[in-house]
Amino acid sequence: MAETFLTLLDWRRQLQTLYAEVRRLHAAEPQAAHAHWQQVRNRLFAHHPQTPLTPEARADFRALPVWPYDPAYAFTAAVQTDLPPERFVARTSAGHDMPLSRVGRVQLDNGIQALGTLDMYWIDVYGGGLFVPFRDAGSGQTSYGGGRYLLDTVKGADLGGLEDGRLVLDFNFAYHPSCFYDPQWSCPLAPPQNMLGAEVRAGERL
Repeated sequence: MAETFLTLLDWRRQLQTLYAEVRRLHAAEPQAAHAHWQQVRNRLFAHHPQTPLTPEARADFRALPVWPYDPAYAFTAAVQTDLPPERFVARTSAGHDMPLSRVGRVQLDNGIQALGTLDMYWIDVYGGGLFVPFRDAGSGQTSYGGGRYLLDTVKGADLGGLEDGRLVLDFNFAYHPSCFYDPQWSCPLAPPQNMLGAEVRAGERL
């Protein structure tokens, strides 16, 4: 059991290092940041003892399917915080409870396309963390029906922000939760209010 926790610690350290490198590259070379993100994640999924893949899937694994980088899905957004407080319990894929507090909302409009809005949540347990899950019109067809994650700072998945406080929200880095690969994992699912009307053909796909 102790060895399992230590390998999980290493997995999270490597993800934190990865996203620090992604943030460094993204401002000037988003496509290079995206390629690096794919390369490291593929290596971790293939070889790390904490890979979410089942042993059967790991034997045949080559690479995670990802759409080519598309700058039309890269956004920066100010966080709207003047919202009524909202705290609720989200359900996870395994039927567990996950307490969330809404901390803001972002408008996704970059002048190329407008996807709508997403609520941002704080995971309301020890340590906390900013969490932005979403579903889109392709969920269940071209991506996992339970949604994908845009930000999950508990796991290090954080693309950073600009000096004026806007957050970097790049859907090219959206990824499936661990429960997509193996139902033994318990993952919070995207709530109904975080459903986008258009299909987001960016990030990880089926």
